[in-house]
Amino acid sequence: MDGSTWRDDLLASTQRAGRLPSVVGGVVDARRRLTWSGAVGEWAAESGGWPTDPTDVQYRIGSISKTLTAVLLLQARDAGLLDLARPLSAYVAGVPYPDRSVRHTMGHVAGLPAEPAGPWWEWHGRGDRAALLAAEEERAPAAVAGQEFRYSNLGYGLLGAVAEEVLGDSWWELVRRRVLAPLGMARTSYVPEGPHAQGWSVAHLDGGLVAEPHSDTGAMAPAGQLWSTLDDLATYAGFVLAGDGDVLARSTLEEASVEVLPGTGYGLGFRVDAGLVGHTGTMPGFMATAFADRAAGRAYVGLANGTTGHPSVPLAHRMLSADPVDVVPAGTGWCPPPPPPPDVAGLLGSWRWGERPFELRWDRGPQGEPELQLVELRPVSAFEEYTQRDGRWIGTDGTELELGDHELITQTYRFRRPG
Repeated sequence: MDGSTWRDDLLASTQRAGRLPSVVGGVVDARRRLTWSGAVGEWAAESGGWPTDPTDVQYRIGSISKTLTAVLLLQARDAGLLDLARPLSAYVAGVPYPDRSVRHTMGHVAGLPAEPAGPWWEWHGRGDRAALLAAEEERAPAAVAGQEFRYSNLGYGLLGAVAEEVLGDSWWELVRRRVLAPLGMARTSYVPEGPHAQGWSVAHLDGGLVAEPHSDTGAMAPAGQLWSTLDDLATYAGFVLAGDGDVLARSTLEEASVEVLPGTGYGLGFRVDAGLVGHTGTMPGFMATAFADRAAGRAYVGLANGTTGHPSVPLAHRMLSADPVDVVPAGTGWCPPPPPPPDVAGLLGSWRWGERPFELRWDRGPQGEPELQLVELRPVSAFEEYTQRDGRWIGTDGTELELGDHELITQTYRFRRPG
């Protein structure tokens, strides 16, 4: 293996800066071999530590699952079973948004809502296809098809139904039989099997770990569900680099890497970013990345068990640099601090000096010692901007912000105050 100490330093600094309970990463060559790998953090397992060799620990890969859905659809297209230009309704009876094409849906330019109706599917799970389709009956499209990029998890739930109808089996069985088995990815599964990481969120103010549910996303699984290991994800990234005659030809993968709508950074199921092709993934408690640089003949894969803090695309670019990247030493790796003392716990949160906003937080310092941190909340760009129209607050992206007594709701996301 390549002894890239700068990559070790970069992974360590990423873990510390992102307050990630654990993170693994690796560089892959075109023969699907890990030429470098690293692991940082002490909270992979629910009780701490690593349950086994870090390259064989399962993490959730979230939206990287979308690329597997895309591979199934492209297999069907190459076999003459599917026309990407035809509407979803040509393949799935009773599908909502029946006039939207398979191609536009794969490229997130079909103008579909971002999320399915109902509670947040990634956290609460989702039922079967019939329930998913029924919940969408009264909803209108978010935009005209083919005009703009609107990332849609819902769209990939519908594309999974297309794959099932065209190829004649459940989405998971198709993925297992037509992609994972030929590539030898035996440690990639629908639910966690064998040694796996616990998904965590890190409490904002006191750094404590909050366990996230490992939900079954049901009919939304084609948009995000699977579990995989660094070794298996390296195999998959090698496939994205060079193709595989038993799965999908390189020429088809290269076609999938062309933006469906120029300037969107998204092809047929794959993200495209400054010479890299692949995807990121997030689920409650997990983040993942897999990007290939075909010109250089290498790829980067990374997995973390934190809801936030893993800079997936920038990290892939830096890890795939041909030259060493300067990295500031991270000090000790981050791990959750002990609970704050009683005289401190009640003081954590928002403070003002005049009208300048600050937060008092409890965390670990660079050498691992527990410390209080008084952090100024500097102005940042707005997450979204809403204006009032006919008594409703509508964002620049067309979504509505609902003002509840104790929460804010937009799409299926619920924002709340601490406490």
